[in-house]
Amino acid sequence: MSHPHPELGPPPPLPAGGLRVVALGGLGEIGRNMTVFEYDDKLLIVDCGVLFPETEQPGVDLILPDFAYIRDRLDDVVAVVLTHGHEDHVGAVPYLLRERRDLPIVGSRFTLALLKAKLREHRIDPVVDEVVEGDHVALGPFDVEFFAVNHSIPDAMAVAIRTPAGLVLHTGDFKMDQLPLDGRLTDLGGFARLGQEGVDLLLSDSTNAEVPGFVTPEREIGPILDDVVRTARGRVVVACFASHVHRVQQVLDAAERHGRKVAFVGRSMVRNMGVASDLGLLRIPDGIVVEMKEVERLEPSRVLLVSTGSQGEPLSALSRMANRSHHQIRIDEHDTVVLASSLIPGNENAVYRVINGLSRWGARVVHKGVAKVHVSGHAPAGELLYLLNAVKPSNLMPIHGEWRHLRAHAELGRLTGVDNVVLAEDGVVVDLVDGRASIVGSVPCGYVYVDGLEVGDVGESTLRDRRILGEEGFISLTLAVDSVTGKITGAPQIGARGFTDDPKAFDDVLPLLEAELDRAAGEGVSDAYQLGQQCRRVLGRWVSDTYRRRPMIIPVVLEV
Repeated sequence: MSHPHPELGPPPPLPAGGLRVVALGGLGEIGRNMTVFEYDDKLLIVDCGVLFPETEQPGVDLILPDFAYIRDRLDDVVAVVLTHGHEDHVGAVPYLLRERRDLPIVGSRFTLALLKAKLREHRIDPVVDEVVEGDHVALGPFDVEFFAVNHSIPDAMAVAIRTPAGLVLHTGDFKMDQLPLDGRLTDLGGFARLGQEGVDLLLSDSTNAEVPGFVTPEREIGPILDDVVRTARGRVVVACFASHVHRVQQVLDAAERHGRKVAFVGRSMVRNMGVASDLGLLRIPDGIVVEMKEVERLEPSRVLLVSTGSQGEPLSALSRMANRSHHQIRIDEHDTVVLASSLIPGNENAVYRVINGLSRWGARVVHKGVAKVHVSGHAPAGELLYLLNAVKPSNLMPIHGEWRHLRAHAELGRLTGVDNVVLAEDGVVVDLVDGRASIVGSVPCGYVYVDGLEVGDVGESTLRDRRILGEEGFISLTLAVDSVTGKITGAPQIGARGFTDDPKAFDDVLPLLEAELDRAAGEGVSDAYQLGQQCRRVLGRWVSDTYRRRPMIIPVVLEV
């Protein structure tokens, strides 16, 4: 999938003293966040994340930003700045480093620790520069300042980018929880200071721009989780994002209060909580965490599992529990399962399928729809208005959201008096020149699919074929042709997979195929390819008329 803009055309050369902004992901979608800033022939990248596939992308593991725009200019990239450690912001870094291994990666301690753990799996040793809020770092012509923001992962930061073209504030993902569990508030004072200095362009998180009001504090989740653990008769399984350290901390605290042992389930959960514990971001009470093999020896009422799979991922631990394919955990009627996360758009059906699967085995399932077991990590409209009024940007470019989120955020900007709001999507080129941001063109910007170990070898045509195969099946038509005379020897043979279970389904079309072959012989057609295509058309018309289906039909002509 790509976002063509034929009405725009390629961008002109960047005017002297201008700043160019190109989003290669994250606009018009939730995920794949990557923004490229250009000044004085140098490039600065903010975030490099992945998008997770939906049902219309069968077989795809990950979707990457399209690096084509920068591929010939990787030597001009001064650094990759990461706002925080979520996959939709850092997941594509290993694939970018494959193209230039020594790209400097700049980020906070926890963000870099998660990234290093990921890169070890790719056998990449990165060049990193650890920063904290308040730091100023000169990256080529870009002066970058870092600000603390509150989010659903520790150590998230916003970045201010100063160039002679103007001051840009990129918020990353943020919210304004006034009672954060780690005491790390979003730096509203710093944002106000930037507003007094004069912010020329604000790029701001739009995910919850349609949601009115202010965010619920994370600490309000604690008592609800505590009550669930206290009243549960059997095992408790809590599924959440593997990066949500604060949520896991509240689960550990509840387990400690009620005498339960905790086991982490899922590779990313085990890895991330290990990193968080090593950095002192997660307090694990002595003796509370046990291995899965020890869980089987404990009374169910003394067990709490913290699992991945809150988005219904097919191979996740929770999904395997729901369909009873997990080799260690068998859900029964005494168990309680808590989905302590939001629903990422596009995952609804998968999540409800897991909920139904768990309910089938008698488990009590607690989720956001029935209890306050999750609060969002993104600022709703009230907080976005607060930010806009504090920063007072000359130009606003909503980022990180689907189109409805971007437009809602744009309206908030207009309500607060922003002079110029730029609505862009992936691949659209925005130039900041003389204090005004405007769209000047577009660059190619498609989806790059990761399937297994290969990157980019699967395209839209292959996915279209996979969808046809998955929805309609395929039919093979085999013809044997005499290699000397070019004549058909024997009757056509038809086989099918995923189309029908009726062994006599194709009996009625065989006479039609034989008639077509007789007609071709009468006209002197002996080319094997042409014979195959003529029979494919006859078979395709018959299938469409008889079944109203459009399977993939593959003619095979054998010369004997």
